[in-house]
Amino acid sequence: MPVLPFYARDLGASATTLGLLLTCHSAAQLAFAPLWGRVSDRMGRRPVLLFTIAGTAAALLLLGLARTISGLFLARLLSGAFAANVSVASAYIADTTPAEERTRWMGLLGASFGIGFLIGPAIGGALSPFGYRVPLLFGAGLAAVNWIFAFTSLREPKRLAADAEGMAGRSLAPLRDPAVRRICVTNFVLSLAVTQLETVFAFFMLDRFGYDAQHVAAILVGMAVVMGAVQGGAMRSLSVRFEERALVGAGALLLAVACPAIPEAWNVAVLLVPLAISAVGRGIAQPALMSLVSLGAAPRERGAVMGVFQASASLARVVGPVLAGALYDVRGALPFWLAGALVAAVAASRGRLPARSGGAGAAAAALPEAGSSGLSEN
Repeated sequence: MPVLPFYARDLGASATTLGLLLTCHSAAQLAFAPLWGRVSDRMGRRPVLLFTIAGTAAALLLLGLARTISGLFLARLLSGAFAANVSVASAYIADTTPAEERTRWMGLLGASFGIGFLIGPAIGGALSPFGYRVPLLFGAGLAAVNWIFAFTSLREPKRLAADAEGMAGRSLAPLRDPAVRRICVTNFVLSLAVTQLETVFAFFMLDRFGYDAQHVAAILVGMAVVMGAVQGGAMRSLSVRFEERALVGAGALLLAVACPAIPEAWNVAVLLVPLAISAVGRGIAQPALMSLVSLGAAPRERGAVMGVFQASASLARVVGPVLAGALYDVRGALPFWLAGALVAAVAASRGRLPARSGGAGAAAAALPEAGSSGLSEN
């Protein structure tokens, strides 16, 4: 981002084709997220993270060298498979943080993505005048440097090492827990809404305001600044004052206000208001959901639970981009209207999410035993 939509359009892609291109990436994520989570439960977080980071570098290299739409599809399938390691990174954070600090650290994990979405689009926009392939090849180089850093600095969590011996023969079925299931359904709906914006935003800016990759990059950088400020700073105080399901509802409500307003903006200055509101909403809702599901996972099953949670978002990204692209080809505002309706449903149903029993201060004492959720159904 923001190069791929313009790269695809130069190769003849419509909005529907772009949606399919994003869908294949997410379909691979859907297939591999639970797998990486389970493998990391058995073999360790570090080796899985190292393997998938190396795969990401290779996939970005293939993407930058692609000359056809089919080449883009192949590279995105591979990148999706390796990008499914987000569940392992989340489990790593959960392994090494106390329950009462979990929301804060999940927020900081989200902030690391925010920083990436701040610097990445800026670099992509700056390099795009040299050709849309150049930012992708540069990204491959960054992934290679990241592998070197991870290899030299990443250590296996002690908590995981202690739990690994008991993993053999365990049968994990996270979705049988109704609390985890409700969180995953909420994550699916929220992610489905977000994909409506992500899929068509570049095409929307090009068609409505004539923006190219450099201009879209500037918008994405601004949104990343807002999300990073929320996830890296505000979430610490918010997580102390409010329980996770309240934060999910508040973030979804902000998105419900912002999404339908985006296609109604008559100039870019007006457009920045709903975009900023949507960035705040995402910055609040997503880490709160991630924290909530991690608190419901027994330590020995955390990788599998986080894998299923990530898979619910990947499933939304399988359905969402195709739907967004098809709707956009019919009428440009339709994906944004659908996103607003979906997040409004999340806000309205936030009371059905499980509450963390005992509040933030008692969360450490309420850590679940293997096979229990640790979450209240009220």
